[in-house]
Amino acid sequence: MAAASTSLTHVAANMAGGGKKKSSTLPSTFQKTLSSVWQDKHMVLFKAEYTFLVTAVLWFLEIGINIWVIQKVSYTEIDWKAYMDEVEGVINGTYDYTQLKGDTGPLVYPAGFVYVFTGLYYLTDHGQNIRLGQYVFAVFYLITLLLVFRIYHRTKKVPPYVFFFVCCASYRIHSIFVLRLFNDPVAMMLLFGAINLFVDGRWTLGCALYSLAVSVKMNVLLFAPGLLFLLLCEFGLWKTLPKLTLCAAIQLVLGLPFLLVNPVGYVSRAFDLGRQFLFKWTVNWRFLPEDVFLSRYFHLALLLAHITTLVLFALKRWKRSGNSIWSILTDLSERKETVHKLSADQTVLVLFTSNFIGMCFSRSLHYQFYVWYFHTLPYLLWSGGVKKLAHLLRVLILGLIELSWNTYPSTNYSSISLHVCHFIILLCLWLNPTPALPSQKLDNKAKRH
Repeated sequence: MAAASTSLTHVAANMAGGGKKKSSTLPSTFQKTLSSVWQDKHMVLFKAEYTFLVTAVLWFLEIGINIWVIQKVSYTEIDWKAYMDEVEGVINGTYDYTQLKGDTGPLVYPAGFVYVFTGLYYLTDHGQNIRLGQYVFAVFYLITLLLVFRIYHRTKKVPPYVFFFVCCASYRIHSIFVLRLFNDPVAMMLLFGAINLFVDGRWTLGCALYSLAVSVKMNVLLFAPGLLFLLLCEFGLWKTLPKLTLCAAIQLVLGLPFLLVNPVGYVSRAFDLGRQFLFKWTVNWRFLPEDVFLSRYFHLALLLAHITTLVLFALKRWKRSGNSIWSILTDLSERKETVHKLSADQTVLVLFTSNFIGMCFSRSLHYQFYVWYFHTLPYLLWSGGVKKLAHLLRVLILGLIELSWNTYPSTNYSSISLHVCHFIILLCLWLNPTPALPSQKLDNKAKRH
């Protein structure tokens, strides 16, 4: 009995000791992680490996910033009441797009906008509870940041300290989301969701979400040339067609109630590519005489420059070296060369560049349009092929762009400086070599999304 008692005591002691050892493992690991971060604290802001840590801290900080902005900064009425009037017309039974209008003019957005803001109409007590609407848009802002940060985390190209400028430092972006309640943030939130799906290789679902983004605001079409190029690279012409058909079918289904009543009116209003902009609101062409700004010849010149630049990038920068541009039209199983899977870096670079080229040659940029490319600017700057473009110069360019968008009303100097910054970024992108892709031989049996 004494021996048995001694043995049990020994086992109990071992178990107790083992329990202490196991319970101390987690704190020890956590302490080592903290110690490692502390030792490399001077590198945390510069090494892309710390992207997740830095963005997580900034995201939680943004919760407090958005609450403070909503509570302390006055809301400014611009388009919210007009949005509510427009969707109220639909709620009251008007499906002729030419008859739908608000205080600031006719309804000029596709049907997805109507459905989204009809939901907001009911959620905010017929648009009267603006404060609740601001908090809803704060949620949109935080979701958008999560989607953007995930893209940067996947590509690991931009140093973490830059993400401070992506969120906390921009007054204009916070204003667009929670002080103005524009529809642009909703479209961009859906767009960044689609890009995350593309990066994950879920192309069909991504195309569906992309089409939903287009249905909220047409500016998302600036990403379309890059997306078409990627789809052709990934699938070839014949397997791309079903995805394009899906995008078109979603637009058709969403617009069906309006197409049945007045199809010409719906298409001409919702997808009006020739809409004239007011000179007093332009951010990018202030230095031009107003008659030049309004000239159709000027608009055609910009369109030609836009198309030419896209074609040059597709031929010289986006396509894989050594491959013919026509080879991407063939089916994957018929291609003779080794097929590479698109990397996250190439996917994002092509999409962001496509949109940026559209911004450079836009007929006019209004203040809320800043959100169309704001979150892509750091990626584009750190993707440039000019090695001597130091961190400080890149940050300076970001600062000048921010200053240009915050100058109200715009001036000759602010609009010229914006174009200079755009030109520098575009030149750096042109000098950037095509991102290296991992070699992956074609497997005809592999299933693609």
